[in-house]
Amino acid sequence: MLRTFVCKICVFCSICFQFGPEKMNKVVLVTGANSGIGLALCERLLSQGSEGLQLVLACRNMRRAQAARAALLTSHPTAQVALLQLDTSSISSVISAAREVKLRYNRLDYLYLNAGIMPNPQFDVKAFFKGLFSSNIVTMLATGAGILTQKDDVTSDGLQEVFATNLFGHFLLIRELEPVLCHTGRTSQLIWTSSINAHRSAFKLEDVQHLGGTQPYSSSKYASDLLSLALNTHYNKQGLFSSVICPGFVMTSLTYGILPSFPSFLWTLLMPIFWLIRMFTNNFTLTPYNGAEALFWLFKQNPESLDPQVKYHSLTSGMGNNYTQPRKMDIDLETSEVLYDKLLQLESEVRKKLKEKQI
Repeated sequence: MLRTFVCKICVFCSICFQFGPEKMNKVVLVTGANSGIGLALCERLLSQGSEGLQLVLACRNMRRAQAARAALLTSHPTAQVALLQLDTSSISSVISAAREVKLRYNRLDYLYLNAGIMPNPQFDVKAFFKGLFSSNIVTMLATGAGILTQKDDVTSDGLQEVFATNLFGHFLLIRELEPVLCHTGRTSQLIWTSSINAHRSAFKLEDVQHLGGTQPYSSSKYASDLLSLALNTHYNKQGLFSSVICPGFVMTSLTYGILPSFPSFLWTLLMPIFWLIRMFTNNFTLTPYNGAEALFWLFKQNPESLDPQVKYHSLTSGMGNNYTQPRKMDIDLETSEVLYDKLLQLESEVRKKLKEKQI
């Protein structure tokens, strides 16, 4: 018997989804899908064959989401591409979006946890020029280590914005989507877009929201590495598997935001230098297409064969060849479990506050 799912949010597409389990071969939801690595991933997924693939672009800005959908359909006119309004920094938006997903679909095969923000950082010019003449130049350019500090904001829910957007909103989304992610007899995948800038030194268990630090982005990405490990511990028996990727150094809006006053043409002039650096470190993937390599690679893997303690890196050789390489993460099971418990406690608190607001 066919089930009918009416798209309540995506008025733009004017589609009623009529798919039974036998027709919906793959349902893929990508957060932050309207630009950068998220959009590049969607293009790559559709290019490998869109038949039987139901792609959901989960985005905060619906105007940009509509433009992204139109661009994808221009290249793949028969593809099934739906829109979902989702702001991972907002508790109510996450719950509303998850409710909509559960109304539309009875299963979700892939959940790409890609949405993220990096506050405009303060750039330490002195440290930058000092680093240019040190042995740490490649690490500095690839990760921003030692030259960038950021100032965080607070959301309407009273949470640190980077923590909420990059980590907690996604955690809550997973919790809300358990009914469509966990099914007996089949597997589903969670795939996190982490970063080479995920450093243990930036994260503290006693301050998971990074209230007292200056590296909220690095802290949130290290926390996502830890959380992925904990999710495997708690969900593998239910058929849900979690993996983490690093896209490498990619020229996206996040990258340009590192130096907001830096003229765009100067970034273009720096590209030959970046290409040269790639001869020494393959982390410089540079384009969103290349950065999405590990995300796309994981789509084709058996999740049960993946190592939960490695990060899958998108890499591009000096000759321009893309490949994926697993690298051991600097994480441990005990810390991941403590973080998981703290997030569960915070979830309980924010749900209680949300219920009180609604009364």
